Amino acid sequence: MFLIMNTAAVREQFSNGYLLIATSGGLNQQRTGITDAVVVAWILNATLVVPALDHYSFWKDDSDFPNIFDVNWFISTLSKDVTIVKRVPDKVMRSMEKPPYTMRVPRKSEPDYYLDQVLPILLRRRVVQLTKFDYRLANNLDEELQKLRCRVNYHALRFTKPIRDLGQKLVSRMRKMTNRFIAVHLRFEPDMLAFSGCYYGGGDKERYELGEIRKRWITLPDLSPEGERKRGKCPLTPHEVGLMLRALGFGNDTYLYVASGEIYGGEETLKPLCELFPNFYTKEMLAGEELQTFLPFSSRLAAIDYIVSDESDVFVTNNNGNMAKILAGRR
Repeated sequence: MFLIMNTAAVREQFSNGYLLIATSGGLNQQRTGITDAVVVAWILNATLVVPALDHYSFWKDDSDFPNIFDVNWFISTLSKDVTIVKRVPDKVMRSMEKPPYTMRVPRKSEPDYYLDQVLPILLRRRVVQLTKFDYRLANNLDEELQKLRCRVNYHALRFTKPIRDLGQKLVSRMRKMTNRFIAVHLRFEPDMLAFSGCYYGGGDKERYELGEIRKRWITLPDLSPEGERKRGKCPLTPHEVGLMLRALGFGNDTYLYVASGEIYGGEETLKPLCELFPNFYTKEMLAGEELQTFLPFSSRLAAIDYIVSDESDVFVTNNNGNMAKILAGRR
């Protein structure tokens, strides 16, 4: 059997097979899945096929990997760690007696699980697809694998040039207005509120609208929405974010860049935050027509927000989600 774990450059001809990955969730959840996919490919000594992005979740974004990330940069940057290809070669697919074997591994699986449960199938079938690949690898890995995670997430996953260019333009426009600005990642969209299981005082209308999202997309444990709020388990409202910033000493002359999707409740929900901080900007306000080609694609819009948030002087979030964690590590 070939060596399974090797710190030397991996050559495709010595691979144990091809690993297909189907990611899940929004941009930053998928980013986590891509990062772990590379690590799993290294553990298995497998050739990784460029991961497939999620087209079917709540956001219904049909972007593929090359629409968001620089795929050639991704492949070349990691070439000394893992061999990555854009597709399984036709000759391999033609030689297979059966379609690729599809499986879903348990969440937060240890490397030994992949060696014991996935590797034998990979060696036998040559091509294995892992579905709904998010948080399927344990957090506590040895130092070399953690370093590989960092190389993937903070070096290999570079956004495409159109996304980078527009993101930097928005940063420059903020800098022309002020020397210092705060980026607020405001996750207060309908999906976030539905997934949190929280209640924000909107009465039957809120209960119905968020309940419909929950019924279609998620199954929540039996929680008390009001109780979750009292325990501090819910995303802060825009008004609460504003009050928190003022309490921290930021005056009403502070410039805010608000990174978000469509806020639940629209302008009415945002009004208290705008009153506290009138120098309030979003990508839609700063970009105008330049944003048109990105508008149908939530992940590309999230990538632009990521760039501006990364370049901000202060980064604040109303929840401890994927983007907050990734940017905390980055910064």
